[in-house]
Amino acid sequence: MEKHDGRDAGQARTGDPRDPWYDALASGWGELDGTGAPAPVVAPRAAPERIASAADIYLEVQRSAAFQEVRGRYRRFVFPGVAVFFTWYVAYVVTATTAPGLMARPVAGSVNVAMLAGLGQFLTTFLLTWAYARHARLRRDHAALDLRWAVFEQKREQEMARGSERLVRGSER
Repeated sequence: MEKHDGRDAGQARTGDPRDPWYDALASGWGELDGTGAPAPVVAPRAAPERIASAADIYLEVQRSAAFQEVRGRYRRFVFPGVAVFFTWYVAYVVTATTAPGLMARPVAGSVNVAMLAGLGQFLTTFLLTWAYARHARLRRDHAALDLRWAVFEQKREQEMARGSERLVRGSER
């Protein structure tokens, strides 16, 4: 049976090796300078030149004219396409519910207007998908790839600047 000294069961005593902070000292507190004397507290250095963060890079790209052009091309295709397809879908549903006689009219044998309109829904879905992929390939993909490349370049430059900053800091020590 364990003996408790009034502390919580999970609370370790100061200096206990089971304490995760046992050998961690706060910077400048109680550190020795090698001669046995406490090390002097060093004043923090001035902040280095600010390096753009990833968020800054993406905001800069979002504000660029090239990005606005890609978004504009996307919207000019998608909004009318969605409006036409949604109108066609709603017309099909409304016609099927309000004019069942028209939808039941035979066209050829047992194929009626409703079956042709339903198959037309599938056909227009595939046509719209094809048109969207073609539009993206011809009008947006190249410009979007250029933007992506610009972002990768900016991030690479940012990482190189941080790496050289670390080297400078390491050599100052």
